Amino acid sequence: MKIPRGLRLIAPIALGVCVAAWFISTSEPPGRVKHAERSVVAHTITAEAVSLRTVVRGYGNVKAARSWEAVAEVAGTIIRRHPDLETGNILPPGTRVLKIDPTVYELAVAEAEADLRALAADLAQLDVDQANTSRLVALEESRLHLAEAELARVRDLVERGVAAQSALDSQERTTLQVRRGVEELRNAHALIPSRRARLDSQMARTKAILARSRRDLEKTDIVVPFDLRVGRVHVERHQFVGAGQPLISADGINRVEIAAQIPVMSFRRLLAGTAPGDTMTFSGLAERLAKVSAEVRLVSDPSQSWIGRLVRVESALDPQARSVPAVIEVDNPYAGANPPLRLPLVPNMYVEVVLTGPDAQARVTLPDSAIHEGGLVYLRDSDGRLELRDVSVAWRQSGQAVLAGGVAPGEEVILDDLMPAIPGLRVDPVGASE
Repeated sequence: MKIPRGLRLIAPIALGVCVAAWFISTSEPPGRVKHAERSVVAHTITAEAVSLRTVVRGYGNVKAARSWEAVAEVAGTIIRRHPDLETGNILPPGTRVLKIDPTVYELAVAEAEADLRALAADLAQLDVDQANTSRLVALEESRLHLAEAELARVRDLVERGVAAQSALDSQERTTLQVRRGVEELRNAHALIPSRRARLDSQMARTKAILARSRRDLEKTDIVVPFDLRVGRVHVERHQFVGAGQPLISADGINRVEIAAQIPVMSFRRLLAGTAPGDTMTFSGLAERLAKVSAEVRLVSDPSQSWIGRLVRVESALDPQARSVPAVIEVDNPYAGANPPLRLPLVPNMYVEVVLTGPDAQARVTLPDSAIHEGGLVYLRDSDGRLELRDVSVAWRQSGQAVLAGGVAPGEEVILDDLMPAIPGLRVDPVGASE
């Protein structure tokens, strides 16, 4: 008898159900897993209040602190030129580099000296005339005294009828002539002071002419006033030059200066006081500038550097960059020069200036990486959990952020950027024991 197909499947299904029931009844129940709190590992530092010196960088071109533009003050022909008077040469002070023909000015000096001698002779003659006139006045006054006495005697004789009237008239004429001579001599003697004053004025004028002539004669020598390097020579030997014509352009070699452009806010921090509320005045500006150290570096070769000093600030801001033109001076720019290994600091070099201010007020300073977008700082609180806090950054410098507030010294700051940053998240510092 043939068994139906459906009945043939009942036995295997029943067997499978029995095996499954046996496995379920004999198996162990599932284990219970305890849930662990999620945590992250991050790098942390302890916030500290440090006194960070402000460092500011600027760029500018070198120029000589002193320049010399020799200009002819007298006209004439160049009769001598120093053999070392060439572009680029260094000349010491006192070197006579050019000579203008002095003939005209020597003649002017000789003429003025001759005029002075003539005036001195006139004054000597005037002294003699004064002495002679004084003696003549005395003699004529004595003669007048005698004539007047004789006139009185003749008048008495005429009144008594002893002498004729003609004798009286003759004596009166004689007396008048003597009196006239006395007056003329007195007038001549009185004019002597005015003649002396005129001669004194002429002598003073001639002395002034002589002084000017001697000065013009001195100006025929063009002398180097200080150590300098010749930039350009505008004249040649045997060339005629007029008064006011440029002769030589040169730069001093003892000191150079750089007008470096510094951002206004950076320069303000550079000169800021170390105490809160400390204000700066013009009278104290020089003292503030003296506290700033300066280093000058060659942009094309930063290994070459010079020590300078901040000496002043120019009178106006740069109209384009709106920056402060700070002037840095460097002494002895040629010291240690050994071209091409070490170059002197010469005009038109493009350099970097590094200004370092004094120690400022101590503030909490963090790495830039610890300041997240929006001015947030991740802190690890005393329970080891994440805290988000807004902070105020005063300024940034060399990868460091100086805070104006928000974090106190001693708090633990997380340096890593946590994703996601959920307040209350447990944070374990790197290197902590598990």
